[in-house]
Amino acid sequence: METEIVKITVPEGCQLVLGQTHFIKSVEDLHEALMNSVPGIKFGLAFCESSGPCLVRHSGNDLELEKLAAEKALELGCGHCFIILMRGAYPINVLNAIKHVPEVCSIFAATANPVEVVIAETEQGRGILGVVDGLKSKGIEGAKDVAERKEFLRKIGYKL
Repeated sequence: METEIVKITVPEGCQLVLGQTHFIKSVEDLHEALMNSVPGIKFGLAFCESSGPCLVRHSGNDLELEKLAAEKALELGCGHCFIILMRGAYPINVLNAIKHVPEVCSIFAATANPVEVVIAETEQGRGILGVVDGLKSKGIEGAKDVAERKEFLRKIGYKL
């Protein structure tokens, strides 16, 4: 077995969701879940088919994000993984809808941070071992940090 790290830099102003699913219809079902979650969301998604022609299947309503998702999915090359790149929504807005797609098995990451995907490659194929999401923790928040966190959440409309 060989291991590899694939780096994903999330485009400015975008969010990423990386997960695993199990069926070719996931592309259409994920597309519908995203469209039904947030009015005005812009996204591209791609899915690595792991049988038959083993193609990267893709969809979206933003050609740039769809192309980037398809290219990154091909670079990952891991059976049944999917990647969603989106603008105009946060993962918190779409995760429940994604998790309720019957084919979705798991979510590895939902973030705007740079991501490193740890991949194993065997004679059979490739799989995701884990994800490094963002940077290492630098300390424990203090009173000033708590106040800033609370202010930020209210500023972006997630708390009253």
